[in-house]
Amino acid sequence: MSDINITIKTLEKKGVLDQITKLLSSHGLNISYTHLFIEKNNLGSIHLELENVTNKEELLKDLEALEPIQEVQIHESLEDIYGKRVIIFGGGAQVSQAAMGAITEADRHNIRGERISVDTTPLVGESNIAEAVKALSRLPRVSALVLAGSLMGGEISDAISKLKKERDLIVISLNMPGGVTEVADLVVTDPIQAGVMAVMTIADTAVFDINKLKSRKF
Repeated sequence: MSDINITIKTLEKKGVLDQITKLLSSHGLNISYTHLFIEKNNLGSIHLELENVTNKEELLKDLEALEPIQEVQIHESLEDIYGKRVIIFGGGAQVSQAAMGAITEADRHNIRGERISVDTTPLVGESNIAEAVKALSRLPRVSALVLAGSLMGGEISDAISKLKKERDLIVISLNMPGGVTEVADLVVTDPIQAGVMAVMTIADTAVFDINKLKSRKF
C-alpha cells in the first residue's frame, strides 16, 4: 500500500463530490486531506491526499471514467512541496521580531534540504486570537505556534489547551502576563529567540530537545 496525492478537474455540477467519495470508499481508501475550489473557467478543482492505495492504475482508470471528471493529475503532497509550517500570532513589533528570528533560522535549515515556511498573522484582541488558534486544527502542515504579544490568557489559553489535544505541535510563548505561559511548551523572553527556537524544535537538521527545556524560561 502507498499514499498518493491527486488533483481532480471536474465540471461544476451537483453531486460530483458525492460520486468521487463513493468511488474512493469502494476502493477502501482514506482521505487524509482535501481542498477544493472553483476555477475561473467554472471547473471544480479538488485536491486529495489518499492513504492505503493498493492499485493506483485501477483507481485512476475508475476516476477518469466518471462522466463529470475532465482530468486527474498525480503529484507530490503539499507537505513534500512546502514542508513544515511555523505560525506566529500576536501584534505589533513582537510579531515582526519573532518572524525575523524564525525566517533567519528556517533559511539555515532549508539550504540543507529542509522545507520550513513561516506565516505571520498580526492580531489583537482575545477573541480574535482565540479564534485564530482554534482554526489551526483545520490548517495543514502546522508544526509550531509562536504567541508574540504583551498579554494573553482567558479564551486564548483555553483554545491552546484544546488545540494541543487535537494536534501534535509545539507552542512557544513570549514571557508575558496571562495564562498562555502556563499552557505553552516553552516560554521565551526575547521574540527573536522565540522564532529561532520554534524552527529548531521542528527541524530535522537541528539537535534540539524541547522536552529538556520545558521547565525553564529564557
